[in-house]
Amino acid sequence: MQTSIMEIDETALILKLLGDKTRLTMIKMLETNDYCVCEFVEVFKVSQPAISQHIRKLKDAGLVIEARKGQWIVYSLNRDSNFYPLIRSLLKHLPNQDYYLQELEEHGLRISCE
Repeated sequence: MQTSIMEIDETALILKLLGDKTRLTMIKMLETNDYCVCEFVEVFKVSQPAISQHIRKLKDAGLVIEARKGQWIVYSLNRDSNFYPLIRSLLKHLPNQDYYLQELEEHGLRISCE
């Protein structure tokens, strides 16, 4: 089997994960910037546990990675994932979501984890 060919079952799982609007938006946002959970809470106006569940599912699938930056855990798109080529081709068809970052910055909420 070639490494560029993905299994149907795995691909179906990834597409199902991204079938959720919040997770799909998160992935699109992570295409251009890293985010902290608290920033996603502010953007999506949902609880921290709800955002953490979405992040956990994306991490478990290998689509998102985390890194500690000072007191914060910051999430980014895993460009080393076997599914990244699929994700990248999908994201090309979606509108830019950077306005969320701009709104956070305008309201002084960029990296506001405490």
